[in-house]
Amino acid sequence: MTGTIVNALAIVAGAFLGKIIKGGLPDKYKDIVMQAIGMAVIIIGISGALRFTGIDSKALGVDPMLMMVISLVIGGLVGEWLKIEQRLNSMAARLQSRFSGEGTFAQAFVTASLVYCVGAMAIMGSLESGLSGTHQTLFAKSILDGVTAVIFSSSLGIGVAFAAIPVFIYQGAITLSAAALKDVLTPPVIESMSSIGGVLIMGIGISLLDIKRIKIGNLLPSIFLPLIYELIRRML
Repeated sequence: MTGTIVNALAIVAGAFLGKIIKGGLPDKYKDIVMQAIGMAVIIIGISGALRFTGIDSKALGVDPMLMMVISLVIGGLVGEWLKIEQRLNSMAARLQSRFSGEGTFAQAFVTASLVYCVGAMAIMGSLESGLSGTHQTLFAKSILDGVTAVIFSSSLGIGVAFAAIPVFIYQGAITLSAAALKDVLTPPVIESMSSIGGVLIMGIGISLLDIKRIKIGNLLPSIFLPLIYELIRRML
């Protein structure tokens, strides 16, 4: 768990540093930083979403594009039924009550959590930690996440720091169950999960730019559909 612990601490440290920087920034600078982050997040999402183009459909067992569409639709329906977005906002509101003035707490929490959790580095690094006890990938991810946390927190607020919680739970769960998951989390499955995650990150960027509010929380189950599909395919 060393790599995951370091990763979580790097996010917290970066977020608090960003919070300090935020206090000295005039509103006009915060606005332009927010716009820059929104555009950057969209590009990150697009680049991640395009991972499906490199997936071998035979290895995956289904057309990668079809997998993405079906996963997003089914995942969205499940998320809407479970009211994930509402629950996340409620949890964020409870945390926000302890940090007066942080009006973007929920947005910061959800945005940072997705950006830090859905990439291939999170999955591969966690598997590496669990299977071999080496943490180089997660250490490298920690540096990237720490720097990103400074930028996010300087514009979105301290809610970014709490993204360390889902990162710790998500990566920790993969690390602890690495032996059982290593045969199921094949490269095509990981790429499919990352591709769907890229679509969700792109949706975050759209929300950040106030183009359209998208219920990203309700789409979260989509990310795990390729894994569930692979488990069912192997059982059959």
